[in-house]
Amino acid sequence: MERVEQPEWLTNSYLVHEGPGGKGILIDGNGRLGELVAGAGEQDVEITHLLLTHDHWDHVIDAGEVAAELGVPVLASPGTVALLDFPAEPLEPGETVSTGGLSVEAIDSPGHSDGHLAFLVNGTELFTGDTLFAGTIGGTMLPGRTGFREMRESVMDRMMNLPPGTSVHPGHSGPSTIGQELEENPFIRVWRGIEPEGSESCEVVDRGEATLILWAPDYDGTNKAWVRFPDGSEGIIGGSQISRS
Repeated sequence: MERVEQPEWLTNSYLVHEGPGGKGILIDGNGRLGELVAGAGEQDVEITHLLLTHDHWDHVIDAGEVAAELGVPVLASPGTVALLDFPAEPLEPGETVSTGGLSVEAIDSPGHSDGHLAFLVNGTELFTGDTLFAGTIGGTMLPGRTGFREMRESVMDRMMNLPPGTSVHPGHSGPSTIGQELEENPFIRVWRGIEPEGSESCEVVDRGEATLILWAPDYDGTNKAWVRFPDGSEGIIGGSQISRS
């Protein structure tokens, strides 16, 4: 596995391959896919597919162009395919893509965006997009999001049931493992009942009064918040959108 990070957005693109002379896949397009393609060429790796976790611009910016240059298909969920402005083929949750010695399972992981997928490669390497990061989780209150309940199900019912040694490769910033996130991720610790929910009052931009259930670090050095509104709805949102008393 090789990773290139876009320094402004901290967005990751990945090259996963069998080794020199083997087959490989690209995951997400962050504007620096050319570096991974060049590295694949130096190792005589044949790239056969480009997979997308979701449709947000910082994950697809150069995907269509690079896939066309390579002559390989772009694969994404049907919901993501419908939102792209370049050709892509639908990949349903639960389907497996095989190329050479690589087996890639598409895992349904909505919450941050509709049609979000994670990719489990050979049962050991999990590419989580903007669902799960090292020490935090994705926001659920952006345009195109499906919501808090879906995010919790994606993380707790699917990802946290994988073996603890499974490597986690997020859509932003550095790697982790399922075991590390299970024990250390603040959101997961509250969901597991290890830590209590908070009760501080706060104000959310454009939404008004809410209860701050959790205030935690985000992957980029800022903060992320879990809030609950008076009507019982909940959301994960960037700390810059929160006014604390």
